[in-house]
Amino acid sequence: MRNLIDILDLSVEEIDELIKVAKSIMKSPLDYSKVCNHKKLATLFFEPSTRTRLSFESAMIELGGSVIGFSSANSSSTAKGESVADTVRTVGCYSDIIAMRHPKDGAALVASEKSPIPIINAGDGGHHHPTQTLTDLLTISAEKERLDNLTIGMCGDLKFGRTVHSLIAAMSRYKNNKFILISPEGLKIPEYIKKDILEKNNIEYIETADIEEYMDKLDIIYMTRVQRERFDSEDEYNKVKDCYVLKNKTLEKSKKDLCIMHPLPRVNEISVEVDEDPRAAYFRQVKYGKYIRMALIMKLLEEKDTIINKTKTNEEIVSDLKCKNPRCITSIEQELPNIYVYTNKVYRCKYCETINELLT
Repeated sequence: MRNLIDILDLSVEEIDELIKVAKSIMKSPLDYSKVCNHKKLATLFFEPSTRTRLSFESAMIELGGSVIGFSSANSSSTAKGESVADTVRTVGCYSDIIAMRHPKDGAALVASEKSPIPIINAGDGGHHHPTQTLTDLLTISAEKERLDNLTIGMCGDLKFGRTVHSLIAAMSRYKNNKFILISPEGLKIPEYIKKDILEKNNIEYIETADIEEYMDKLDIIYMTRVQRERFDSEDEYNKVKDCYVLKNKTLEKSKKDLCIMHPLPRVNEISVEVDEDPRAAYFRQVKYGKYIRMALIMKLLEEKDTIINKTKTNEEIVSDLKCKNPRCITSIEQELPNIYVYTNKVYRCKYCETINELLT
C-alpha cells in the first residue's frame, strides 16, 4: 500500500507523471468526474485549515467520490484521549483513503504505520506538507514551463515553514536550481536542510536577511507568513512577525516574468497592492492545488492493493532517551517507542528528525 508522508516518498518520475495527469484534468475535468464513484475520502484535520481541507474535499467530489471527517481535534475522539493510531484504525473501517493534518511532527508517519488504507499527509506540525509541495511544483511547471534552471527566493519563516522544507527537497532534485534563503536570524533554515539536502547535493544557496538584495536575480519569490502557532511565546512571535512585507516598491528591480508564490493564508507579508500584478500567482496556486490532489488521490487508490517493500535500515535503534522536541508526536503519545535512525553520522528521531546529541 502506498502512502504519501514526505515529498521524497515520490520519485521525480512519479512527480512528473502526477503533474502530467493534473494538467490533463485541468483541460478535460469531465473525463475524470466518475473516477472515484463509490469511494470515500476521510479528512482528519486535528489542526485548523481552510485551503488544504477544502481542496481535498473539492478534489474528491469532482472525482465523483464522497467525503467524511472532522475539521478540528475538539470534534474528534482525540478530545477524549484517543491516540492517532486508534483514530486511523477506526476511520479506516469507514473510508478508502485518509488525508490527515496534525499539529505534531511525525503524526502522519505514525498514522501510516497503523492505517489499513492509504494516508496522505496534509501537514504534520512544522515538519512536512507534501501536497502543498505538489501544488507548488504544478504551479511552477504551469507558470514557468519548467522545473529546472531556476533561482528561487524563499522568504519569511524558513525555520518552521514545512512548505519551504518540502519545496527545497523537491526542487533540489531538478537540475541547476539555486536558492536565495531570506529570513531573520531567528527563523533561518534548519541546519539539517542545509546539510542533508543542499550541501549533500551540491546545490548553490545564499542566506540573507535582505529581501531586496537579490530580487533582480529571482525567477520565483516564495513568500511565507510567520506562524504564530509555532512559537513558544507571544514575545518571540512579535519580534519577527512583520519582518518582511512584499510591496510594489520591493518588486521594482525584479524580472518581468517573476512568479510570486505564497502557500497561504496571507497575513500581511504580501501587500494587497501586489494582487493586481499579473505575476502574482498565489490565488492561481490554490486552484492548481485542487487538480494535483485529484491526480494524487487517483494514484494512491489505484495502488491501494500494491505491496510496497520498504527496506529498513539496520541502524535504527530504540533508546530510553526521550525526544526533546516539544512538537514531536512522542510528546503527547507516550506509548510510542523512542526510535532513532542513524544517518549522516547523527541519530535523528524517527518521527520528527530532531538530532539526539546524547546518542551522537
